[in-house]
Amino acid sequence: MALFGLIGKNIEYSFSKEFFCRKFELESLDHGYKNFDVPDLDALQSLLKKNTDVTGFNVTIPYKETVIQLLDKVDKEARKIGAVNTIKKAKNGDLIGYNTDHYGFAQALVHFFPLVHRSALILGTGGASKAISFVLDALEIKYTYVSRNPENGQIGYDQLSRELIEEQGLIINCTPLGTFPNINDCPNIPYKYISKNHLLFDLVYNPEETEFLKRGKIQGARITNGKQMLIYQAQKAWKIWNS
Repeated sequence: MALFGLIGKNIEYSFSKEFFCRKFELESLDHGYKNFDVPDLDALQSLLKKNTDVTGFNVTIPYKETVIQLLDKVDKEARKIGAVNTIKKAKNGDLIGYNTDHYGFAQALVHFFPLVHRSALILGTGGASKAISFVLDALEIKYTYVSRNPENGQIGYDQLSRELIEEQGLIINCTPLGTFPNINDCPNIPYKYISKNHLLFDLVYNPEETEFLKRGKIQGARITNGKQMLIYQAQKAWKIWNS
């Protein structure tokens, strides 16, 4: 029997545990999956040291960036992105970090090509947003980061003009706003300028249709949540753990 798990904070309603437990059941695999809800970085460090029986971890908010300093090795793509969402324990006990978010996003996004405009707004600047920008760079789609506290070329939400919104083909919510149970929350963008020329991609998957997506849908935009991206990234993580 192999044990896997998810590292994060407030992860009671996690996709990963449901996905992998179902996978193990369908494939008659004698494996287990556990949620590791840790309050801070010290607790995370202790967790990684003590749980030597865990074969692999998924990593979610808020540890995708900070976990890097606790690992023995980091895959070159994850290092370039600056975030890790998958950890594999090597045969010698080393913990190796990978990023499968970028793979999941790319595979999910391609179903919506072509975009009306090859430009995007990335809402939020956390670990998930870094994987998104990695994909957009590879696809040569120009993008702008939108942040509550903009720095280094980023812009604030109060700078989202009609002209800027209308120039975009893609708007990605990389913040946790709208996640259950806070389903009425959404990024503070001028939705009235959204149109059929936009694709709104929300990395949130619970609820299925967030307030962000609902408001885009009303304006005629194409919409998608993060469920398919999560499925792709989980499948990629499984391959890494078994390689």
